Amino acid sequence: MIVTIIVFVLIFGVVVIAHELGHFLIAKLNGIKVLQFSIGMGPDIIKFTKGETKYVLKLFPIGGACMFEGEDGVYSVENETENPNGDKKSEKPEGAFNDANVWARIATVFAGPFFNIILAFLLSLIVVGFSGEVIPVINSLSEGYPAKEAGLKEGDLITKMDGERIYLQGEVTFASAFSKGEPMEIEYKRDGKKYTTTVTPKFSEEDNRYYIGFQIGETIKCKGLNLIKYSAYEVRYWLKTTVKSLLMLVQGKLSANDLSGPVGIAVTIDETIEVAKPYGLPTVVLTMINFAVLLSVNLGVMNLLPLPALDGGRLLFMFVEVIRGKPVSPDKEGIVHFIGFVALMILMVFVLYNDIARIFS
Repeated sequence: MIVTIIVFVLIFGVVVIAHELGHFLIAKLNGIKVLQFSIGMGPDIIKFTKGETKYVLKLFPIGGACMFEGEDGVYSVENETENPNGDKKSEKPEGAFNDANVWARIATVFAGPFFNIILAFLLSLIVVGFSGEVIPVINSLSEGYPAKEAGLKEGDLITKMDGERIYLQGEVTFASAFSKGEPMEIEYKRDGKKYTTTVTPKFSEEDNRYYIGFQIGETIKCKGLNLIKYSAYEVRYWLKTTVKSLLMLVQGKLSANDLSGPVGIAVTIDETIEVAKPYGLPTVVLTMINFAVLLSVNLGVMNLLPLPALDGGRLLFMFVEVIRGKPVSPDKEGIVHFIGFVALMILMVFVLYNDIARIFS
């Protein structure tokens, strides 16, 4: 359990630092003053100030914040100047977030999720570089299932499913796992030539899911341009599955009970470590790095959702400003984000309850 906690803290820490670092660096680049750069939630355990920024490490290793001068209309100090008549006038401090060009603010907010995608790509380079990539080549077919009946053979390379380009084994697995039994058009390569066939997944009462009836997976070593290409495909795969999972949640194909919070993620990490442990330490490390890829992509995508209190919600207000030619009142925007933050906290409590309930069920 101690190992799981350490791994959990490391993974969350790296992913959150990348996110907040994106905000921080692009803010600095655009002359926006960063008041605080913090990692975690709860009481402060380490804090120091360097230059104009206070750096804070908090007790609980989830979440983080990059606080800008003048964000939501709140300023750290207001400078007072006195004119020759002796009248005093308050002036906003330099480097305020709301005083920056709207495109500079958009870039600063977008940078957090974007840096999560960059981190995912860099971590994928490590995983793919050491372990290779698994491509969707058929290595066996099951009797009585539609794949064999449709004429597919061992050695065929799946290239498309229902018109969607396929590069990795995981993409085929994801598509077939959530099939509802509708016919699927499959494009594949055999001896350098392309072919197309249609299969209708068969339902297995034992597993309560549909199967196409093939086992796929051929590991290839990746170096040079192939390493870059397949690392990008890996990030693309996690982006695609994250977005599709969110759409399934909205459509009711997945329920809120399928969501996992920090406790659920920690449990998954523990289970994954146990599965990988028999294959040695290098496999455990690569598996955890791959898990960090998934988590980083998830954090990036979730933060881009156009919901209050998230980066996507702030971006929505800024794009409204671009269209209107003037910003929404900071007070009104602040209220919307506060309501969104409260709703987010309620959701986190719900997810936490579900995580704990699953442990004891």
